[in-house]
Amino acid sequence: MSKVNPKIDLVFKKLFGTEQNISLLKSLVNSILPENEQVTTLELKNPYNPSDYLSGKITYLDIKATDEYGKWYDIEIQVAPFDFFGFRLLYYWAKMYSSQLKNRQTYDELRKTIVISLINFDYFIDNEGEERYLRRIGLTDLDTGIIYEQTDGLELIFVELKKFKKELPEIHSALERWITFLNKAHEYSKDNLPKELATEEIRKAMEELEIMYFNENEQEHFESQERRYLDELSLARRKEREKEREIQNIQNAVNEAILENVVVIAKSLKSNGADYELIVKSTGLSKDQIDKL
Repeated sequence: MSKVNPKIDLVFKKLFGTEQNISLLKSLVNSILPENEQVTTLELKNPYNPSDYLSGKITYLDIKATDEYGKWYDIEIQVAPFDFFGFRLLYYWAKMYSSQLKNRQTYDELRKTIVISLINFDYFIDNEGEERYLRRIGLTDLDTGIIYEQTDGLELIFVELKKFKKELPEIHSALERWITFLNKAHEYSKDNLPKELATEEIRKAMEELEIMYFNENEQEHFESQERRYLDELSLARRKEREKEREIQNIQNAVNEAILENVVVIAKSLKSNGADYELIVKSTGLSKDQIDKL
């Protein structure tokens, strides 16, 4: 089993943000992109380097890359919600988009920038039974939905990991395999992968997790993020239990109100001389309950 959680940002960056694992990043990105937008090559713009911890360069563990068409990608994992999350994504997108131009370059050299956020919390509110764990958001004509070439520079992609509910027999696509890997890496090892996950990329990712090593500074960051992850998990479970209790209290109140109405009806029937059979049939009360009224 994996000893580290791939949802921790440091682990995610070490796993997908190094030159030796560029094939894993390409597989993950292609699993998220539509079939007609698949990439064949990715070039890391900020490959992970453990020595950055010593120089204080590590502030934001995203992964920046470009593809063969010049498109830019910013890939991150986020385990806990915080205020203004969407605003922050737009801010980072704007910085990446605008920083493409260097001296003497012109606007036509700007390339589309795609921010991919894998998040371990529910961010969008869906109607019950209509939950979507994958969302692609871009700039379109608000009246017609048309996308224009020169304004098609922004795309935000959200993968809400907690909304993915499929079990192993239902898993078929590459994205479904990667989400299952991120959610359940602790349950498997490279030698006991179920057939639904036993692809070359997932097997390599499991192996990388099993041998992953942290230096002292990395270990400190990992433990801090793991504590935060566990705190958020505990908080989420507590909120779920509170919601369940609230629903149960409401149901108990409804049942009590229904019973009170039934008793009123039964008393009325009984006082008007109705026989037991009619009262039982009308109220659902037992003979013993009717006798006690």
